[in-house]
Amino acid sequence: MCPTIVQLIPKPWLCMLQYMKYMDYSQVDIANRQTYNKTSSHALFVVTGGHGLIDSSDNSHTRLEKGMIMFVPAGRTIVIEGSSELQYYRLELMVAEVKEDTASRLSITGETVQQELPLFMSDPDRLPLIELNYSPMSSCLKSLEQICRGQTAYDWLDQWEIQLRFQDWFRVLLRQNDPEIESPDERARLQSSIRYIRDHYDQPITVDDLAAEVRLTRSSYTRQFKGITGKLPLDYVNAVRLEHSKLLLQLTDDRLHDIAQNVGFNNEYYFGRRFKQYTGVSPGLYRRHHRQEVRVFAPYLEDFVLALGIKPILQTSHSSWGRQQYLGLEDVPEFDVTQLDVGFNEMNVPEFIMLNNGYQRWNLERFEQVAPTFYMEHQGEDWRSILKSIADVLGKGNRVQDVIGAYEDKAVEAKGQLARHARAQTVAFLRISASEIILYGDQYGYVAPVLYQDLGLTPHFRVQQWASQSRRISIGLEQLCQLEADHLFITFDNMDSAYPGEERKLLERDEWRRLPAVKSGHVYEVDFMTWMNYGVISHGKKIDDILRFIG
Repeated sequence: MCPTIVQLIPKPWLCMLQYMKYMDYSQVDIANRQTYNKTSSHALFVVTGGHGLIDSSDNSHTRLEKGMIMFVPAGRTIVIEGSSELQYYRLELMVAEVKEDTASRLSITGETVQQELPLFMSDPDRLPLIELNYSPMSSCLKSLEQICRGQTAYDWLDQWEIQLRFQDWFRVLLRQNDPEIESPDERARLQSSIRYIRDHYDQPITVDDLAAEVRLTRSSYTRQFKGITGKLPLDYVNAVRLEHSKLLLQLTDDRLHDIAQNVGFNNEYYFGRRFKQYTGVSPGLYRRHHRQEVRVFAPYLEDFVLALGIKPILQTSHSSWGRQQYLGLEDVPEFDVTQLDVGFNEMNVPEFIMLNNGYQRWNLERFEQVAPTFYMEHQGEDWRSILKSIADVLGKGNRVQDVIGAYEDKAVEAKGQLARHARAQTVAFLRISASEIILYGDQYGYVAPVLYQDLGLTPHFRVQQWASQSRRISIGLEQLCQLEADHLFITFDNMDSAYPGEERKLLERDEWRRLPAVKSGHVYEVDFMTWMNYGVISHGKKIDDILRFIG
């Protein structure tokens, strides 16, 4: 029976393996011949250059080439012959604090433990040399170089670190050469690669090494990695590093330089640039927000800020739409975004500004000079991500799950109630102004995620037919007549009205009066600012309205 390296190193004692103090990086001498007599330790030879032969005491010959790793069991005598270019690392292994007592008993620091040994271990001359693999070889050699340099360490902590490096290197070697470990498929190997990144984010990582580790080309690895994670490999590595840096910024007073080094970035400047790209704020500002309350100006994001327990110093208003009264911010001064040149008075200067993608419409980017500015890039329908991003930069991450959980519990309860009262009945939502009738779709926009996804209501088939891929579309009177939904939710937009009430003239037309929902009294007017918003408070109040009308 031919043993494996895993059999030669008894598994119960793997945790106590050490490399012996004398680890060589050898070059064959001028005689091209090096003899290693019987030793009490196992040895590993890692060939880094040239070629040659190993002659063993059983008259067997094994060719040596660059990249090969040979395991030589204890008790064997070998002779290495090669060209003057032959170079290799030699590592001698021992089992710490373990002494052989009998052929089947081992003594460990005074305790005797039974250990069944394979028959071939009782006769060293019968033990074969074993060729091993380590992939990628570049990673193997990098680790050995670090271990070799550490031989001169005198401080016990430095010596311990080198020992840990060896243990990690040897663990990989064993795993890659254990026949009991089945070769996983590519997806499993990629998952293993992802775990490696999470465990070793603070170390140098290259895509070439990652790809070689799972035996894929760089392009194939990159394509499959993105398919699993949604990110390119190095973007994923940086994301893992930056998430860890957030924790260090929150929990420690470490310098930014030290934090950058600890999570794997080479310099503080690059770390700061990547951190701001990733979070939207600088590392210093991120740390400050997690340690003190901040005066926030967040036009049309007040819903999210307030949900996290922070009252903004100003609330947005609009000359036609008014303010978001549903937020209950009666004591907070208003800021009219339609006055494009208005500024802050000295009592309401913000320390931090948060803007959604409507900032250009209101010329709000001009305030970048007033305070650090965070730009929200998430789409409104993904309100959970918006909430998480805002909580992250404001130091309120511990509140996010409670806020989301409360909303989802409310939605689940409402959905069950509506299933009993509105089964098989259809719904549509209209935004009516003096100049047009707007029908909202069944997937996107302010209302679809709540009406049709969270609450499970059924959109009228015309909603699906006309606006399934749109947030909203403009419809005419002819199309309105075909909108025979059982329930209509409507809101009025007075922005285009030349005089008060002009937007309501549609209600006087025969086309409107003939609609089934109008005849049955199933038309429900809702507050414009509450329903034309993506915030979690807004969505909760939409649910309240729906239950009040048809629940």
